[in-house]
Amino acid sequence: MAALNPGEALSVTGLRKSYDGNEVVAGIDFKVSPGTCFGLLGPNGAGKTTTLRCCLGLTTPDAGRITLRGYAIPEQAEAARERVGVVPQFDNIDPDFTVAENLMVYGRYFGIKAATIRARIPGLLEFAGLGGKEKARIQTLSGGMKRRLTLARALVNEPDIIFLDEPTTGLDPQARHLIWERLKQLTARGKTLILTTHFMDEAERLCDRLAVLDHGRLVTEGAPRELIAAHIEPQVVEVFGDDAAAWARSRNTLGERLEIAGDTAFFYCRDTTPLLTALAEEPTLRYMHRAASLEDVFIKLTGRELRD
Repeated sequence: MAALNPGEALSVTGLRKSYDGNEVVAGIDFKVSPGTCFGLLGPNGAGKTTTLRCCLGLTTPDAGRITLRGYAIPEQAEAARERVGVVPQFDNIDPDFTVAENLMVYGRYFGIKAATIRARIPGLLEFAGLGGKEKARIQTLSGGMKRRLTLARALVNEPDIIFLDEPTTGLDPQARHLIWERLKQLTARGKTLILTTHFMDEAERLCDRLAVLDHGRLVTEGAPRELIAAHIEPQVVEVFGDDAAAWARSRNTLGERLEIAGDTAFFYCRDTTPLLTALAEEPTLRYMHRAASLEDVFIKLTGRELRD
């Protein structure tokens, strides 16, 4: 089955999906260029996972046009997925198989010969930091090892595009940094990554471009540094302590913008000199001065309220 237009790794136009009358994806558009890392960010319930499922042909959209590797989705999803890898939000490794058997079984789903899969397994496990674990039972692996095995499994068919749904959730910092390093290696090799994450530092480190979703709509899109420059003052001073909120409200002109969350006041500033001078005279208050980040953009665009 021939691809329609292989120029874009993924193209989404006017995508809509509703469940029980609730529109969870409300007409979004974005494109992903080959060899880049594209992030989909948003609070819980923003529509990220539904969008990924539609892009993979696992969920049928109500409206819109999707092409993946140039193939129309969902009509040509099977052909498109031949060179696509998926790291799901939750590990679904078969506990009855060894590490190598999990890779073997998964590779056979793509029609790959057993000898070819066996030849790939050592390299995949080395890449995932699991060298020498071929015969290990799944029950003996740590959470980080299982997550890295899921990444290795997603690469067994030598995909051009890898979808990663919150790939480092629940991992300790060491495991997160290892996965970040491996994902950077994949893009350096020309692979396309499509990533959802709740970690803004992860998105800022890995993504060439990203889109922020909220309530099923695309709020903004761009490169991380571009979005920070466009939406947030360059400097942030966080003031915290029992009296921080009251003190900040009485000094709200010391920054361009003030937000208060609990016992922390966030001053967004272009020039922090007046604020830092005032804080120097308040020994009971603690504060942190930092550059604006992608997390500040995310909070500004989607709010600080808790999402379930």
